[in-house]
Amino acid sequence: AFQENEIKLLTAEIERLKNFGCLGVSPSLEGLRDENAKLKYRLNFLQKSLQEERSKAVKSMININSRLQEIFGVAIQAAYPDLENPPLVVTPSQQPKFGDYQCNSAMGITQILLKTKEQKVSPREIAEKITKNIPANECIEKVEIAGPGFINVHLRKDFVSKQLSSLLINGVQPPAVGKRKKVVVDFSSPNIAKEMHVGHLRSTIIGESMCRLFEFAGYDVLRLNHLGDWGTQFGMLIAHLQDKFPDYLTVSPPIGDLQAFYKESKRRFDTEEEFKKRAYQCVVLLQSKNPDFIKAWELICDVSRKEFQKIYNCLDITLIERGESFYHEMMKDIVKEFEDKGFVQVDDGRKIVFVPGFPVPLTIMKSDGGYTYDTSDLAALKHRLCEEKADILIYVVDSGQSVHLQTVFAAGQMIGWYDPKVIRVAHAAFGVVLGEDKKKFKTRSGDTVRLIDLLEEGLKRAMDKLKDKERDKVVLTEEELKAAQTSVAFGCIKYADLSHNRLNDYVFSFDKMLDDRGNTAAYLLYAFTRIRAIARLANIDEQMLRKAAREEVVILDHEKEWKLGKCILRFPEILQKILEDLLLHTLCDYLYELATTFTEFYDNCYCVEKDRQSGQIMKVNMWRLLLCEATAIVMAKGFDILGIKPVQRM
Repeated sequence: AFQENEIKLLTAEIERLKNFGCLGVSPSLEGLRDENAKLKYRLNFLQKSLQEERSKAVKSMININSRLQEIFGVAIQAAYPDLENPPLVVTPSQQPKFGDYQCNSAMGITQILLKTKEQKVSPREIAEKITKNIPANECIEKVEIAGPGFINVHLRKDFVSKQLSSLLINGVQPPAVGKRKKVVVDFSSPNIAKEMHVGHLRSTIIGESMCRLFEFAGYDVLRLNHLGDWGTQFGMLIAHLQDKFPDYLTVSPPIGDLQAFYKESKRRFDTEEEFKKRAYQCVVLLQSKNPDFIKAWELICDVSRKEFQKIYNCLDITLIERGESFYHEMMKDIVKEFEDKGFVQVDDGRKIVFVPGFPVPLTIMKSDGGYTYDTSDLAALKHRLCEEKADILIYVVDSGQSVHLQTVFAAGQMIGWYDPKVIRVAHAAFGVVLGEDKKKFKTRSGDTVRLIDLLEEGLKRAMDKLKDKERDKVVLTEEELKAAQTSVAFGCIKYADLSHNRLNDYVFSFDKMLDDRGNTAAYLLYAFTRIRAIARLANIDEQMLRKAAREEVVILDHEKEWKLGKCILRFPEILQKILEDLLLHTLCDYLYELATTFTEFYDNCYCVEKDRQSGQIMKVNMWRLLLCEATAIVMAKGFDILGIKPVQRM
């Protein structure tokens, strides 16, 4: 928009010079000294640059909401040039009678004029002035002023049709994001020697989905697993390993159940004074990098890693391990940096840092000289900001850590590691998983639910559901049945989590998540396979659809065609919203709305017309099959961002 405006100004200036007879100078490097030649050179450069930008963007899906904001931004600026940062509010209309989108800026401008200029102007009058200044554009058919000053926007059908054709030809392409920024996402983060439990489920699923979204949007994403792989607990684990498997250095110890191994060592630590002393000695030797103790530590970590990887494979999670041990060598420098800048106070032998606005200080060194979680979290923050050069840093950690993380972030700002106006550091907090009794999700015996058990139960229940529907008898081959089982089981577990606002607690219920009615993965996966089957049953293959996408116009005359077409094109604005607020349930709500809007369309608009008696295909309405295809490819991309794998047959 800026370049287009500058081109207009430069063109006008060249016209002015022409009137004075100043043109005609050769635009050679020598001639650039002349004002008119400089203008022409700049104009050519801008036009070429703009052309390049447009050719890059031509394959991208247009964010219609953003485009309308640009248009109304220009109109408001023209109508009220003296207003600084006037409110710009454009939203999709909730009812068709109010158009397709609404601009609700007039009410806000009324308040500003009253406060800053003491002018009493009605919102309707302001709305009229805005509409008169709307620039020529490719997407608005007409605008209407309704009620006190709402501006109802009606989109052009040919514009929507062209955007759908572009989507079908180019696939789902993200809107251009400008400079490629680096995003670091900290998620999952289980503890070594402890099994992953249901509490790790949310961080793992939410974090993976956020990474997929940022990757799709064109960001450079680093996915980090901040494992709890260092600390005093390793002293008791190594001491217990030495007692139970004295030849561990030469023979790999057969630790089958690491959870039981951890419990045994903890019991001994709590009840045997001699063992406790030896455990502390083991910590000192480990931290001093004694080779035998490092070997013992690596053995314990490897056993845990293998167990974690089983879960990551099931859920299709990709992570780079960078545990607390990675930052251990940096912690000494962190303490020194805070000391050098005068932020450290000594309290009963501890070194603490008070951060303005936070009542509880950070403890960066214990009285015995050891480091804490505060120290390792500060070291991790600095490394990610100063070494990884993150532009955006997201911690997907439960809400219980909120005060701690906000204190750490504020300490990073205080010491000068980052400016929050330039670098975004965010805590993507989430609530806990509850059982159907609305209490923390536990087993009947009161233990924490193991994640691997939960996933196996999901597989069993998904197969039971498919067999209840007799999909195993006539519909699916054995291979297709297995694919449908894993798709439904893991898709439903992920979707049940992601479809709830992450800030709230949510009730884990296999019965609800496997229900094929309502806003569930089971319903959406089934809807997707039905959509994909429409063209297949009409004997229309992928090549025929591609050819039709280039040659056919997507007709949007029926109200349900129009409704579906607009819904499909809202995908980029949904993604943009999530990139800003990190709330993934918005994508789930959108996919459910898309599926139900498609059902309305399919029930009212024949895609394939058959003879009622013979069942023979009489007519294929290709533009409607293209709407089916556009729906399917947007749903497929939505599933991909959520980490859900659809199947062609269910």
